[in-house]
Amino acid sequence: MQRRIVRMDAMEILDSRGNPTLRVQVGLDDGAEGTASVPSGASTGANEARELRDGDARRFGGQGVERAIGSVVEAIAPALRGRDPSRQAEIDQALLDLDGTPDKSKLGANAILGVSMAVARAAGLPLYAYLGRAGACRLPVPMLNVINGGRHADNSLDFQEFMLVPHGAPSFREALRYGAETYHALKAVLKRRGLSTAVGDEGGFAPDLPGNEAACELIVEAITAAGLKPGKQVAIALDPAASSFAVEGGYALSKSGGGRLTSGELTALYGRWIGSYPIVSLEDGLGEEDWAGFAEQTATLGGRVQIVGDDLYVTNTAFIRRGIAERTTNAVLIKPNQIGTVTETLQAVALCREAGWRFVVSHRSDETDDSFIADLAVAAGGGQIKAGAPCRGERLAKYNRLLEIERELGPAAVYESPFRAPAGAPPAGS
Repeated sequence: MQRRIVRMDAMEILDSRGNPTLRVQVGLDDGAEGTASVPSGASTGANEARELRDGDARRFGGQGVERAIGSVVEAIAPALRGRDPSRQAEIDQALLDLDGTPDKSKLGANAILGVSMAVARAAGLPLYAYLGRAGACRLPVPMLNVINGGRHADNSLDFQEFMLVPHGAPSFREALRYGAETYHALKAVLKRRGLSTAVGDEGGFAPDLPGNEAACELIVEAITAAGLKPGKQVAIALDPAASSFAVEGGYALSKSGGGRLTSGELTALYGRWIGSYPIVSLEDGLGEEDWAGFAEQTATLGGRVQIVGDDLYVTNTAFIRRGIAERTTNAVLIKPNQIGTVTETLQAVALCREAGWRFVVSHRSDETDDSFIADLAVAAGGGQIKAGAPCRGERLAKYNRLLEIERELGPAAVYESPFRAPAGAPPAGS
């Protein structure tokens, strides 16, 4: 029996930064429901799909989402009433046609994505099985953001994220244990040194350090203190988010007092770090306009580490195609709210697969307790997820959901690292 969408509603909720965002509920004629909450980002690419905000300074500093609620209730709901929720691609295309703008600014990408995600949830299957079909069994290696800087913390670090990658674990459950134990070991290391253990927006610690490289040194010390082997069991991933410190003609490391570097000098700095620390992934190491610099960086470092584009691509197949043609990176960050619908997100994943590129399903800095991306990571099967530190409920919701999926899959669950052992000099303790 064919099921139909019969009702749709939305409400304003708060995200992990205390800012307004949207929760959408879709109801079917058989009583089934799907609910989804939409994240946002502080470090955003210039070409991301556009959220619809109210602009009324009297409410939430203009950041309210009552206009987006209006898009859902007044425009989208009547257009989708009576539709079959299992036809995700048709639903999402109807949303795009209804909006009619290249950046989803008419109805708002937040309204469109909320509906798209809620419809997927109402489909009647576990979300990972609905999105990935029978082959969805690969659990992702988590990238746990344990030291925050850049726009995510008021400290001395220019680079935004220093992450643990427990790629040497035998299962997701054990990988999360490795990550949590290293996180607590890092807290103890910081305390011994008299450094702050306050956390940033994604749950990572936000100490003032003498320089950006000191974060890598601390992480290696913490991995060893947790009784694990740097490089073999737990590696490091970096997300400098370089667009946030890009200036005309180069990059200004002003928070750390690191001076001004050209694109080539910044790539050389990363190269030195890769030779000294067990780094396996480098995301947004350059700014979103620096396509030539990225191509040079990938040619120089891409044989040693994964080079990930985020702001560069914004989960948009047009930009990913350019990256493939120009060999700009060798991996892509996947964020559904950058592009606006579930179908477009899966199309970006498919394009990465066709090119033989890796991809990383990712959260946003302004998150909710919605665990959608956990199911998406299993459905996509790329073997990687970024969801923040093993701290704060909105981050743990994703990791705990992955534990549930692993348990549900049982013997069929696969945990397979996409990373080989990092190149370069062995770090201390390996």
